[in-house]
Amino acid sequence: MLKKKNILILSLGVILGVAVGNCGSVLADKDNQPVSDTLPFEDLRTFTEIFGRIKRDYVEPVSDKKLLEDAIRGMLSGLDPHSAYLVADEYQELKEGTTGQFGGLGIEVTMENGFIKVVSPIDDTPAQKAGLKAGDLIVKLDDKPVKGMSLADAVKTMRGEPGSKILLTVVREGAETPLKFSIARDIIKVKSVKNRLLEKGYGYVRISSFQSGTGDNLTESLAALKKENGGNLKGLVLDLRNNPGGVLDAAVKVSDAFLTSGLIVYTEGRIENSEMRFSAAPDDLIDGAPIVVLINSGSASASEIVAGALQDQKRAIIMGEKSFGKGSVQTILPTTNGAAIKLTTARYFTPSGRSIQAEGIEPDIALARVKLETLDKSDFTPVKEADLSGHLQNNKGKAAGAAATDDKAKDDLEVKDYALSEALNLLKGISIMKTK
Repeated sequence: MLKKKNILILSLGVILGVAVGNCGSVLADKDNQPVSDTLPFEDLRTFTEIFGRIKRDYVEPVSDKKLLEDAIRGMLSGLDPHSAYLVADEYQELKEGTTGQFGGLGIEVTMENGFIKVVSPIDDTPAQKAGLKAGDLIVKLDDKPVKGMSLADAVKTMRGEPGSKILLTVVREGAETPLKFSIARDIIKVKSVKNRLLEKGYGYVRISSFQSGTGDNLTESLAALKKENGGNLKGLVLDLRNNPGGVLDAAVKVSDAFLTSGLIVYTEGRIENSEMRFSAAPDDLIDGAPIVVLINSGSASASEIVAGALQDQKRAIIMGEKSFGKGSVQTILPTTNGAAIKLTTARYFTPSGRSIQAEGIEPDIALARVKLETLDKSDFTPVKEADLSGHLQNNKGKAAGAAATDDKAKDDLEVKDYALSEALNLLKGISIMKTK
């Protein structure tokens, strides 16, 4: 692995993950092609002319500070959806977001056609509990239309004092009319890694976002699963659904936890310091046990780095839906006034050289979004041997009872989470084939 720089890489939107670097003049790109360092005087003259006309003729007075900040915002927002200007308060909020504690609703958002699009609600936050879903379009904040707002202004509106409420008007695919959600703001404390045993031998780890401590939290979770299981796992489900991404270093650590060698991810940009390569160290925390990674359309950025690395290295089976498709790296460049610019500086690539920008990770096993329901007891049930009068008793009745309990737990899992149930079934199948 290359020597680490003082960086954090941004995921989608405005909440999680940043890359921090130093500003400097660029006189040539990585191919040594000259980059003009002369100022476009004609264009600057036009800018100055328009600036003066606004100052003189606009219906209301506008401060120089506001005009110049808006000009900078426009310059960056015209590049791509992820480049932006962050005033001092916004910069501070962004840094706080990487620690896993911040104020707000608990949703990762981006802009789409002038509206705020929910990339994913964060686990155990007001937004998730209220019922917001990935793909929802927010069209109104209280009574104020979102159309025309910048992403930064919209996020600022959604944040506020804990306990205060905001009304979101949402357009959702499949819903005939807009939906309204009244949500109370709260201090968002995100625990990025959760774990549990699905059943004896099979572990489950859910990563909701990639924060600075996620890699260490994963190590602790895997150790806890082994302890609870009484030994090594037969298989693991790694759940990255609705994970909007976060810091690059965390994505590398998570991937490295399951790999013993080879490339994890690399980045390419126009300038030398935008090129990085990250490789795995020789350790696998679950000793080669099979892995199924669950993804969906809300899995983005750092999630796609992990899924892409494990898929290319043939270390895991990727199951679910095609991922979001964010394959760019944003660098946060602080400015002398305490603000910062968030600038797209590179694209990242999976070990095999795939760029998933606007493409996403294709799952090895695709799963449609379905909802399962348990049949009502009044529905017809086929007659079994045990229902026949005078049937022979099973000498291992207790074991049969235990099996019935396991079957009920499995049925409950299928109803609650079909994709997770399928992942567990796949791991069991792999384990059975290995023993044979």
